[in-house]
Amino acid sequence: MSDPKQVQPSANQLASKSEGWSALFAEPMSELVKRYTASVFFDQRLWRADIAGSRAHARMLHKVGLLSAEDEAAIQRGLDQIASEIESGQFAWQLDLEDVHLNIEARLTALVGDAGKRLHTGRSRNDQVATDVRLWLRDEIDGISALLQDVQRALLRVAEQNVEVILPGFTHLQVAQPVSFAHHLLAYVEMFQRDGERLADVRRRTNTLPLGAAALAGTSYPLDRAFVARALGMVDAEGNPQICQNSLDAVSDRDFAIEFSAAAALIMVHVSRLSEELIVWMSQNFGFIRIADRFTTGSSIMPQKKNPDVPELARGKTGRVVGHLMALITLMKGQPLAYNKDNQEDKEPLFDTVDTLRDTLRIFAEMIGGQRNPQTGAFEGGITVNAEAMRRAAQRGYATATDLADYLVKKGLPFRDAHETVALAVRIAIERGVDLSALPLEELQRFNPAIEADVFDALSLEGALNARNTLGGTAPAQIRTQIARHRARLGLTAAD
Repeated sequence: MSDPKQVQPSANQLASKSEGWSALFAEPMSELVKRYTASVFFDQRLWRADIAGSRAHARMLHKVGLLSAEDEAAIQRGLDQIASEIESGQFAWQLDLEDVHLNIEARLTALVGDAGKRLHTGRSRNDQVATDVRLWLRDEIDGISALLQDVQRALLRVAEQNVEVILPGFTHLQVAQPVSFAHHLLAYVEMFQRDGERLADVRRRTNTLPLGAAALAGTSYPLDRAFVARALGMVDAEGNPQICQNSLDAVSDRDFAIEFSAAAALIMVHVSRLSEELIVWMSQNFGFIRIADRFTTGSSIMPQKKNPDVPELARGKTGRVVGHLMALITLMKGQPLAYNKDNQEDKEPLFDTVDTLRDTLRIFAEMIGGQRNPQTGAFEGGITVNAEAMRRAAQRGYATATDLADYLVKKGLPFRDAHETVALAVRIAIERGVDLSALPLEELQRFNPAIEADVFDALSLEGALNARNTLGGTAPAQIRTQIARHRARLGLTAAD
């Protein structure tokens, strides 16, 4: 794509804005208004979708007898050349032509003459832009979905290596119960799996054809909208064409953009939660992990610092994506049917959401899981786990207190009584500055005579993990089952 700075404000016989849409007006638009209303500075990124839609529309016009074979062939040749010019950066985007659609149409007319003028038969920029944005977003969703799976694969790689590593699980940021580090990471895999399902659902509704709705009321031309839908791949799982059924709704609907932005905002919320944990875990007060140097920065004044800038920035960019969602919702809330110029403002927040999300997922996949070494095939880099620091932290805060209560319940004590008994035992341990497992058996039996020597198995970190061997629990056996499930879902092989 050529640089937006190449946009030229000069006018010529094809670049006159009045010629671009109507000869009705008696005076030219002011330069200030021209710049204020133009979208070509940012919507030129839709050029591939615009050309794809024009190709399908031209084929359909020829099929229904509204375009000769010669004109259709000329249009396709012209669009080939335009695509080549844009790809090579030689295309002269012109401000006077306002948007991506008129720029391409004007160049096509310059290349092929009247055939280019006939291309707009039966369509409007209203249904054209709605189609372009849907086509563009559909492809972006595919790319983002793939990146989302890359992040899940990265988390799985780290999880597989740390099934037996124990860290404290927190509630209220207080030590609660010991969990496997792998179990903790798999929680994020679950979140991102749901995100992927949401994106697939958004894609299904995005992949619906507005073209043929024209300006707002449909068209008197005998268009074959199903043909265009099939040509553009706007079909359901069975291959049936997906077509917007109401012309007013087709040109004015931006639900799909809002839905995508909502899904993107939730993905970024999950990224932000993970970022917060990475930041905390990397701090010297925790020291649970180390992030590879290439994802950190130093201080201009403190030479000892390694700052987790990537997760910090991702945490900050979450607000940006959430803000774009609010902007799109606010944009649509007061619009009457059908198309309004307000809708031009849907693109920049949508574009920036896509860019921010795509870049964030790409960098997180590598930051967490590392890069594959082309010589060895192994993944290198990513986060490094300090298992000993995690274990020491899990031994603080009496993380196995609940296990002692569960032990007493299994001995016949009602849970509420067991809870109270263990609270008394924890108080004594706090006063002595020791863990529950360091209290002598005789001391523990003073709280309840049913306690026997096997209590120390329950009070150990490993015992606490292994005891939670139910579906969804943190027992290593359960974790390995979950890892296998996710590996199969993501199509991972033994080499991965």
